[in-house]
Amino acid sequence: MNISFREFNPFDLWIWLEFTGIPSQMERQYVEELFVSWFYLGKLGGFNAESLQVQDSGVNISYMPYDNVSAQDTMMSVMHNMSDFEYQLNWARCWFDLGTSDLIALDILLNALNQLDKNIVDIKELIIGGENPDWPIYQVEESPYE
Repeated sequence: MNISFREFNPFDLWIWLEFTGIPSQMERQYVEELFVSWFYLGKLGGFNAESLQVQDSGVNISYMPYDNVSAQDTMMSVMHNMSDFEYQLNWARCWFDLGTSDLIALDILLNALNQLDKNIVDIKELIIGGENPDWPIYQVEESPYE
């Protein structure tokens, strides 16, 4: 899977996937469930780089002291909105308002999509941001995930 970035606006972000062929219903389901799960983690503040105590502690976390006060005192870092997936032949796209979630969210999404591509769904290309000239974007008004 080739990954590329175009112009990036976290509050108005289209993510584009090109499959090696027209995706089956099962392949669509895998991709959509991954993105919806990722969005819900973001909506709940899971992508807050200010609170990575376990990651920052190193390899040995046995009996690690977790600072609950520090975890509660971090700024909110939540995603706001997601559209339904749309398909055209071997392309798919979805719109996101990443809100105040940190960019670690994108790394986690890319890691998951790389694994999905290796094992389940053949993804030719993933594009973060921008617009495909042959598939105009529009302003998203409502989200089913609101």
